Amino acid sequence: MRNAALASAGLLLFASIAGAQGAVPRVGLVVTSSTAFAAGAYSLAPSPGDSAVIVIRGNDVTVDLRGVRLMGTSPNAAAVAPDAASGVAILVDGGRNITILGGTIRGYKIGIRARGTRNLRVIDTDLSFNWKPRLYSIVEHESIADWLSFHQNEKDEWRRFGAGVYLDDVRGGEIRGVTVQQGMNGLLMTRTDSLLVWNSDFSFNSGVGIGMYRSDHNRIMHNTVDYNVRGYSEGFYRRGQDSAGILMYEQSDSNVVAFNSVTHGGDGLFLWAGQHTMDTGKGGANDNLFFGNDFSWAPTNGMEATFSRNAFVANRIVGSDHGLWGGYSYGSVILGNEFARNRVGIAIEHGQENRILHNDFLGDSTALYLWANTIEPGDWGYPKYRDTRSRDYHIEGNAIDAQRVAFRVSQTRNLDARRNQVRAESLFVTRGDTAGVVLPAMASSVASLRRSDAARKAMATFQVRHRPEGAQVLPSTYADWPRSTIIVDEWGPYDWKSPKLWPVDSSRSTPLKLRVLGPPGHGTWEIWSNTGADVSKRRGLVNDTITVTPALLTNGVEDWEVQLEYRGQATRSPTGDTLAAGVPYRFGYARFDPRMRWDVKVFAWTDSTHPLNAPASFQALLRGERGAPVLTQQVSPLDYMWYRPRIPGWPQDKYGIAAATTVDLPSGSYRLRTISDDGIRVFVDDQLVIEDWSVHESRVKEVPLSGGRHAIRVEYFQGDGWAELRVEILR
Repeated sequence: MRNAALASAGLLLFASIAGAQGAVPRVGLVVTSSTAFAAGAYSLAPSPGDSAVIVIRGNDVTVDLRGVRLMGTSPNAAAVAPDAASGVAILVDGGRNITILGGTIRGYKIGIRARGTRNLRVIDTDLSFNWKPRLYSIVEHESIADWLSFHQNEKDEWRRFGAGVYLDDVRGGEIRGVTVQQGMNGLLMTRTDSLLVWNSDFSFNSGVGIGMYRSDHNRIMHNTVDYNVRGYSEGFYRRGQDSAGILMYEQSDSNVVAFNSVTHGGDGLFLWAGQHTMDTGKGGANDNLFFGNDFSWAPTNGMEATFSRNAFVANRIVGSDHGLWGGYSYGSVILGNEFARNRVGIAIEHGQENRILHNDFLGDSTALYLWANTIEPGDWGYPKYRDTRSRDYHIEGNAIDAQRVAFRVSQTRNLDARRNQVRAESLFVTRGDTAGVVLPAMASSVASLRRSDAARKAMATFQVRHRPEGAQVLPSTYADWPRSTIIVDEWGPYDWKSPKLWPVDSSRSTPLKLRVLGPPGHGTWEIWSNTGADVSKRRGLVNDTITVTPALLTNGVEDWEVQLEYRGQATRSPTGDTLAAGVPYRFGYARFDPRMRWDVKVFAWTDSTHPLNAPASFQALLRGERGAPVLTQQVSPLDYMWYRPRIPGWPQDKYGIAAATTVDLPSGSYRLRTISDDGIRVFVDDQLVIEDWSVHESRVKEVPLSGGRHAIRVEYFQGDGWAELRVEILR
């Protein structure tokens, strides 16, 4: 081993390693030949910025990390703030025939990053518990601050989202036996071709399991990609916020996705042609084959594939809002799939020449919904260059047993669906121009047609073989877990590997009902401690419900904590600590609620009182000097979020708010947090502490706050579109 200081950096350690055995990983190490690192745990924080701890350069290099554990952010810091992780653990900088074998990598923004590499292999590496952002959606309603946008990545914008593995311009190789859980993203691939991703687990992440951008001819097979989700709260909202099990964007073509379990994702599959196609009408994300996957239990769409031409064959989609949303799809094949208990089995707007063949629809509220809108968005280039009529469907050999409607058709021409078996409450609903639409007669019973001779012959065209030694991930453990098993807290989806207390319904109820969640199997619990509240039960079993009644409030502040101790199955904590079966595990739930009562005044503004262009006039408006408010309220908490106001008398847009309250906090340290879309100012005891006075999407601001009595005043304005205003005090 040879060490030399890099003159340009002054601080990095260069190591040229030739066949070294038992090498010790260090920050700044550059590996240029095959190396086996000494087993052990190494705490290696990256340098500031986007630097990597270890860099691999050269050709024909194998880095053996078996038995090695690389830690970036300290475990204690990660437990408090997983969003504190930074840097890259391992950077593969070019080269060919690079292999990374084994290892556990935690506490970084990106675990492994490779760029410009040919024939990359990452095998049996665990990259769980790396960076993920705090989420601000709550039980009762979501926050728009949590919505994702993967639309732009021409300048590597996806890197800001972090990943277990991030690939840029990688061609050939395999990702095998890799695990990425409890981060934001599992595997992100941009401009990456001809890669085999198999026998890996990218589950329980708060963004995307596997994401592709301008990536072609990849094979994604035999992987578990479950519960990659945010934006869901049972009984309150199911928006997904553009999280997905598999994301395929911007002219990603000719990929094969087969035999994967992709359940309980925001979308199971989210495919979009890309901004270039939207602007020019050219291209798409085309000729991809999705074969034999399970895309069930998505809050939004089991499969979403838009503005493109693809094949969906022999997949299972159960219990989602839409089984397949195929807006503007053309020339696509939907063959031999199972759609069951979705709100809509297949929904396609502005589709052309799609073939829907030999599928089973069982218990979907509406089996097929096909339509076109008379007016399309004026800012889209796509309809200016493409035929976007809804037309020329070939629908044959399907078995449709719908709860309500078999076919809902509007503004669609030339649809022949005579050769299908149909049973439903209503055969069809048609609207608008439906020339050439021919629907079948109703049947008294239906039988599966997916295994008919005609179906087998059609499916033979798309047949994909299981890989030898491919993992049998179907059906997965979660194949029949209902959508209600999606639990999302401030750090992402709950993975059911440790016990958890979670509200039965609203978290704002008093008394509060909490359900004891836990790993499948027998488990018991008993009260370890409780302060500031009474608990209805002292001991019990997993799946019990307990009721927490707060003690008398002090100065109007509700402040309590309940701790339970669990014994049962082996556990893994949210930060990755494992305990054997029978070893006690402590968990709990706390609530701190100052119960601030806000006096709210709502004003309508015009150009003459514009909050940015006429600030003095807007201030006079908020003081009531330009007329009375259009609406007054007393609310607790101060928390509004909507696209259109739901309160009678509230202006639809162009409004301002003046809100004030007084709070008396016990001694201690607190944070005052705001979420705003658009502008906000906050004054504490007449001192300006938060100012974000601009038009912006939902944004979070925080400042420290001491104990004691405080007068708090909020000024806010909204232009149009989505609006969000939340002000809260936290420990």
